[in-house]
Amino acid sequence: MNNLTKFKIVKPINEVFDAIIDPVKMSNYWFSSGSGRLEQGKTITLRYDEYDAQVDIKVMEIELNKKIVFQWGANEEGHVVTITLKELDNTSTIIEINEEGFNENDDELISKLVDNKEGWVYMLTCLKGYLEFGVTNLRAGIVK
Repeated sequence: MNNLTKFKIVKPINEVFDAIIDPVKMSNYWFSSGSGRLEQGKTITLRYDEYDAQVDIKVMEIELNKKIVFQWGANEEGHVVTITLKELDNTSTIIEINEEGFNENDDELISKLVDNKEGWVYMLTCLKGYLEFGVTNLRAGIVK
């Protein structure tokens, strides 16, 4: 089972791609920091200082300005996330995030899918705010 989220960002595809793989840019809208740029074959540690939390991701595939595939957790036990970028024109990009690996027999499946969707919509909203309007203070604003 997978969960797909799509968003339009009014920026060229290369700027959107770079904002996702560069930990310095990422810190303006998503995680506080990353141990390095997302590169195929690398395991990267992403940190949320506000929540005193971190997660390792294993970068499985990178296709310049088109696709980023990673797995949550370094031990191949987490969901696989595929971020696909599609250029609409020279100024706009459609970004799709597809997360796979949900257990269809899980009694909490619907709750997990909704929680997951909320997280990706929030991340993409923060990315859009950062890239289109220079907003850098939305990250880590969700309170549970």
